Amino acid sequence: MKILLATDGSEYSQRAAEFLTRMNWSPDDSIKVFHAIYAIPFRYDEKFYFSTLKAIKKDIAPSVLDSAVAIIKSVQASISVEIEEGSPNQCTPEQCIIDAAESSGMDVIAMGARGIKGIESVFIGSVTRLVTIKSSKPVLVVKPIVPIKSDKMKILFATDGSACSRATGEFISSFPFPNNSEVTILNIVSSNFSDIPERLVMEIDERIKEVVALARAREFTESEKIIEQARDNLNKRFRHIPVLSKVGDPSTEILRTAETIGADIIAVGCRGLRGMKGIMGSVSRNILTHSKCSVLIGKTHKR
Repeated sequence: MKILLATDGSEYSQRAAEFLTRMNWSPDDSIKVFHAIYAIPFRYDEKFYFSTLKAIKKDIAPSVLDSAVAIIKSVQASISVEIEEGSPNQCTPEQCIIDAAESSGMDVIAMGARGIKGIESVFIGSVTRLVTIKSSKPVLVVKPIVPIKSDKMKILFATDGSACSRATGEFISSFPFPNNSEVTILNIVSSNFSDIPERLVMEIDERIKEVVALARAREFTESEKIIEQARDNLNKRFRHIPVLSKVGDPSTEILRTAETIGADIIAVGCRGLRGMKGIMGSVSRNILTHSKCSVLIGKTHKR
């Protein structure tokens, strides 16, 4: 497993590094600690910016890397560092990170997230959000640390049986989670009758009741197939795999279940919306924005 740990030296990046120390790394794995020095449009004296502020950034860059390496130095994986200096008006921070992951053949990008609260919660940090949207690689977004309940890592894998969910399941199996990790598989049943309140079903005639009952039985049968397929793939890697089928809004049920089981990570595939650059599917976007725990966004394929 090759992982790119993108860091800017902030406490959020430090927490991402700390999170990686919980994994079961081997000497065959590698972690590249990456920091980008990039240009930010300066409102006033551009000459001052490029001659002074950028020089300061270059001076600080080695310390940014050293602070992350100091956290992960005890892991078994090989560790390397890289500083990338973006050209003015040519390399945005997110593109620097994505390009570094692509050129180095990384399997996943890991980043910290600020977890802004309140009305601004839609912004998890523009760089993190854009990397997650644009990267063809899976992205692990580490949220601010909550108290660790046990030494067992709990992963909630939300699957809908799609190609991106299957790819995410395969990635989970290859990622060096601790050996005693527990994966809970969750499938949300999207009922054709979800807009009919349960209390009103009892008031309609018997024929409609039978139709509703038959449709829901089929929906749960399909859910069982999706879960069984995911479990077959994960059985090779994990010993304990609880499964859940729920009816409701996918985003709501995934977030609620994650809190109920005390998940450390929510893993969900990202379909994206074709033809709309910079847009993720609504479920993965909602999970990334509102999850209290870390989020692994899987991708269907690598470019």
